[in-house]
Amino acid sequence: MNILQMTEKRVELQRKRNRMNKKIKPYGFELIIDLHGCDVSTFNRESLDGYFEKLCKAIDMQKCERYFFDDVGLPEEEKQTSPHTKGSSAVQFILTSSIVIHALELLEAVYVNIFSCKEFDEKVAEKITKGWFGANGCRTHFIERI
Repeated sequence: MNILQMTEKRVELQRKRNRMNKKIKPYGFELIIDLHGCDVSTFNRESLDGYFEKLCKAIDMQKCERYFFDDVGLPEEEKQTSPHTKGSSAVQFILTSSIVIHALELLEAVYVNIFSCKEFDEKVAEKITKGWFGANGCRTHFIERI
């Protein structure tokens, strides 16, 4: 490779870096919340409905359809017994995407994903979520999706 070719290669690499470093407007925002040491009495449909109501109002999201996946109404022999599956899961669709929750009784843990193409205050969402479930421990990740 001669000097001219090396220079052209460096220029092309710099152009690629410049394109990658330009501020890209996020498509959406995702908050991942892992809660431990939670109050399992909040792991029911009525409580989760209340949580969705309070959260959506606080972060200014418009609620749409909501679905549950749990053992309500199942015969005893069909109910989940594994720590990783025994509990309640729900999806609250919002106008700008969704809020997904997995509340696991035997682990006293709650896992929440809030995704929206509309910006929201992740600190408010974290505070409400931690308080609602009475968590002793909380870990979060906030991601700008591009």
